Amino acid sequence: MATQRFKQYSVLSMNTFAFTMMFMVWTMFGEIGVPIQEELGLTNTQFGILTSLPILTGSLVRLPLGAWADKYGGRPVFFILMLCVLPAVWLVQFATEYWQLLIIGAFVGLAGGSFSVGISYTAKWFERGKQGLAMGIFGAGNAGAAVTKYLAPTIIVVLSWQAVANIYAAIVAITAILFWFFTYTEPQLKDPNKKAPTLREQVKVLNDPKVWKYCQYYSVVFGGYVGVSLYLTRYYMLEYGVGIQLAALIATIFVLPSGVIRAFGGYLSDRFGAHTVTWVCMWASLVSFFFMSYPPTEYTIQQMGGETLTFTLSMPVWLFTTLLFIVGIAWGIGKASVFKYLSDEYDHNLGLVSGMVGLFGGLGGFLLPPMFGALIDFTGVTTSIWMLCFGFTLVSVVWMWWTERRQPVLTRDVYHQPTVRNEAAGQDN
Repeated sequence: MATQRFKQYSVLSMNTFAFTMMFMVWTMFGEIGVPIQEELGLTNTQFGILTSLPILTGSLVRLPLGAWADKYGGRPVFFILMLCVLPAVWLVQFATEYWQLLIIGAFVGLAGGSFSVGISYTAKWFERGKQGLAMGIFGAGNAGAAVTKYLAPTIIVVLSWQAVANIYAAIVAITAILFWFFTYTEPQLKDPNKKAPTLREQVKVLNDPKVWKYCQYYSVVFGGYVGVSLYLTRYYMLEYGVGIQLAALIATIFVLPSGVIRAFGGYLSDRFGAHTVTWVCMWASLVSFFFMSYPPTEYTIQQMGGETLTFTLSMPVWLFTTLLFIVGIAWGIGKASVFKYLSDEYDHNLGLVSGMVGLFGGLGGFLLPPMFGALIDFTGVTTSIWMLCFGFTLVSVVWMWWTERRQPVLTRDVYHQPTVRNEAAGQDN
């Protein structure tokens, strides 16, 4: 008979692994979309739509999937979701037209809904004081985007882009089997005295204005992460003229640390509070984007005697990648801190609220790639995409200052009151 602690760690480990594989599938079009664009002669805007459509469908299903996870349990919902994604991933290899790829890609995008299921499933296995770390470890499955950047370009060069779909389908099938045999039903669902929340109770929480604020925060730290990850390989190829393998490899300097460090972000959030950690992360990314936004520029100075002096300013690849790394770290930590807000305040409806917040985060990831492509097509300036990122990060900084920072310290401490009350009640935090 497995002990409670063994079940906790088994669920956390398998949950994280399954989410990593699903995230890998969710972002696969960011890599296979490059040869598809060349093969079908797509514009940058069409490329952006192709890579982001799976993000849209994965975002839209997060809300109902999160609600179902609260009601029926994360284990069966997660398992069924993987079985639904499997045939769509396998069919990608047979698509020969742009519209076919869009339709199949929409179904592949269901993989993104695994987040709201898994985050609720993970949190319910741990005490409140450990939920930040546990959810951070689970959220490190975002590193599946980095796995795709390592794996998919190699398969494309050695075999073909169609082979990526075939191999990924096999991975999803194996993951689903392992998940079912190494996970357990949440303790809450076994309690006969604990009633599942009704639909009215679940939806009522969405009237809370703080939920919408957290949606905005997450649209930056997660939506930005997904959107940038999808377009980053293409950006390096356009801006610095490198090949797909090298571009994808450099891009992992942003993608991999941002996914893995989420667990550390959960620890920091447990230690210092969601507000403090999120505030620092927003400012770190805002300052980085300010410098990344500067396009290659030539200055010509008219000298005496009719002669001219020309200066050229541009962002070298090493400096750009360093700033991008800082953004990745900030966003990785921020993804965990935003969900620490939620676990502190919405433990009864965490699946639904996380689905709502995850939906808006995913919508950010959906909107950014086509907006990136449209900006580049319209302006011809590749760094315009970082100007856009600077703008929506600034919105979150201003909103956070207006609703949290400008309030007295005593008012801001409301975000930690649930934990204090639990300690007073003698619960394990």
